[in-house]
Amino acid sequence: MTIKQEWIQFIDDLQNDICGALETCDGKAKFTKDKWERPEGGGGKTRVIVNGSVFEKGGVNTSVVFGEVTEAMRTQLKIDGDEWFACGLSLVIHPLNPFVPTVHCNYRMFELYDADETIIDRWFGGGTDLTPYYLFEEDVKHFHQVYKNTCDDFDESFYPVFKKQCDEYFVNHHRNNERRGVGGIFYDYLRASAEHDVKFWMNFARASGYSFIDAYIPIVEKRKHTVYNDLHRHWQEIRRGRYVEFNLVHDRGTLFGLKTHGRTESILMSLPPTVRFEYNYQPIHGSEEDRLLQVCLSPREWV
Repeated sequence: MTIKQEWIQFIDDLQNDICGALETCDGKAKFTKDKWERPEGGGGKTRVIVNGSVFEKGGVNTSVVFGEVTEAMRTQLKIDGDEWFACGLSLVIHPLNPFVPTVHCNYRMFELYDADETIIDRWFGGGTDLTPYYLFEEDVKHFHQVYKNTCDDFDESFYPVFKKQCDEYFVNHHRNNERRGVGGIFYDYLRASAEHDVKFWMNFARASGYSFIDAYIPIVEKRKHTVYNDLHRHWQEIRRGRYVEFNLVHDRGTLFGLKTHGRTESILMSLPPTVRFEYNYQPIHGSEEDRLLQVCLSPREWV
């Protein structure tokens, strides 16, 4: 089995296993399956869950896409070469209950080829981050501890670096450098080297991808029956608006998908079902809402 084939199989298995874990947690809704093809090359499998007892909207998408490197990709995405290939999984889950956090996860491999179809570059990227609406410090510590443990199994230098990169990536710079959540890990453009070969990075992605289940599901189980009211939902929709802003303005994955003529419905699956944009909205100083906002403005070390 080639590296490409092995990666595609991993991504397919991860999609199936994560969807199964989320369906069990929800207890009501099931993922619908939508297989699609990309005219320029490749396609994917979009799996969406809606109107569940726990998950209001969510998607776990996989894609295997390829094509020619266009001038737009060269100038806007800084990609060189003649042909490209990308395969990955991307998920976003938006729970109904404001006390259950939204979560995002993405793991991918990218290859570039010359005119003779020889590989000239290959890199890995990915990460998982948590976006709560109310701050439960024990939940955030649990989430980060799972990923620290995963990173430490491969290299103890990884977690602090990837945690910092996550804090610095998921930022709405146009809103006073406000983070969209409480972070996690994020890495990109990781290539094989004498120290870490291709198998190493594939195994790291596999471990990180499956850590999602251990990191997120226990938090959902703990909070999904918490009683909430309209004020809690109001704040959730305000914060969801910030999520939308980041995904449409700053997210490289969204921009890459749109620039390479990806499937719009799958790319914008990450957007929440309901949001609010209220002029100059500010939470009451010292409130639980303000407490969450202060963490987003100033990231912490959780473990």
